[in-house]
Amino acid sequence: MGNRNLIQYLVVTLKGMAMGAADVVPGVSGGTIAFISGIYEELIYSINQIGTAVVKTLPREGISAAWKQVNGKFLLSLFLGIALSVITLARFISWLLENEPVLLWSFFFGLVVASVIFVARAISSWKLATLLMLVLGAAIAYYITQLPPVENTSSLPYLFLSGALAICAMILPGISGAFILVLLGSYKTVLDAVHERDLLIIGTVFLGALFGLLSFARLLKWMFQHYKDLTLALLTGFIIGSLSKIWPWKVVLESRIFDEKRIPVLEENVSPLSYPGEPQLLWAILLAIAGFSLIFMLEKLAAKK
Repeated sequence: MGNRNLIQYLVVTLKGMAMGAADVVPGVSGGTIAFISGIYEELIYSINQIGTAVVKTLPREGISAAWKQVNGKFLLSLFLGIALSVITLARFISWLLENEPVLLWSFFFGLVVASVIFVARAISSWKLATLLMLVLGAAIAYYITQLPPVENTSSLPYLFLSGALAICAMILPGISGAFILVLLGSYKTVLDAVHERDLLIIGTVFLGALFGLLSFARLLKWMFQHYKDLTLALLTGFIIGSLSKIWPWKVVLESRIFDEKRIPVLEENVSPLSYPGEPQLLWAILLAIAGFSLIFMLEKLAAKK
């Protein structure tokens, strides 16, 4: 871990860009992309080292040792990719969401279905407990995607909690952090704070996210070390449960306007045959196959390296 050359760090940045592109779509998690691109456990381990490095290593051994301990080059390359993607692709993906939703969701649907197979294959032995964990994960994720959104709130303790929960969702495969903020009713408050440069609200959400990231990464690292198969089954379940959220043909029952953008908060999945708009069935199937194939192409490339 950490012994990469420049080209390999550029590959990590590209993986970060893919994570950022997924996080822009409400319903697709960057954690899913991290998992299928083979960097999930390294990401969790590296984040987990931050607290120890800051508290113990930094005062005793200095910046260089702390940077090495947190796998700093890897984290910097990855988060640079995520930031680049959000800055450059956010507008394009938002345009696709508004103008070609069926085609965009079809691509991600194929990609996420392949992710289920990819993650499930990493489970070394299937037992009753593993199957139960898979069903539990699927039920939790499905339940979250069906929850009605809470009214907008600007209470600071609530925003701290929102930041913590959203970042946990971002690093969990299958559940989108942006979607959690919409559900909690904090999306508009956070968006307005960014536009108005309200440092108190931005700082509160950031501290919540930092707290959530460091504490949740510790829990995930412990789970991977002690119950790897059960953890993988739970994560596979999360991805399966999120499939209803990214079904390409849906009818919007309720939407809200955030920053002049209409964001659907309550939707109903329908068959392509009863979809009120143009179902674009052929293109949808082709893009779903493209998304599905992309995962296994990436896997083959990783295996060659």
